[in-house]
Amino acid sequence: MAWFTLILAGLFEAFGVAMINQLNKSRNWQTIILLILGFGISLLLLGYSLRTLPMGTAYAIWTGIGVVVGTLIGMLLYSESKDWKRLVCIAIVLGATIGLKVVS
Repeated sequence: MAWFTLILAGLFEAFGVAMINQLNKSRNWQTIILLILGFGISLLLLGYSLRTLPMGTAYAIWTGIGVVVGTLIGMLLYSESKDWKRLVCIAIVLGATIGLKVVS
């Protein structure tokens, strides 16, 4: 259950980052509330997962999920570069994140 919670925390963290980008485009209360909820839920779930998982591993995986999903959101929704070098770097981060899960 802790791993599932950690994955959800990473997804909510990426959502919060996407809301920061959205807030830069249009400032409205809905975006601000979604931003606060995204990061708030993310941190609560991260804290819950830390009850079971080692802090260093959990934090690295949480960050890795945020990096990968946040970058993919940027590419798909915000027309960020889809250069093959970026995709290779995302694959490296994803591989390292999976590696940490395997050895933990």
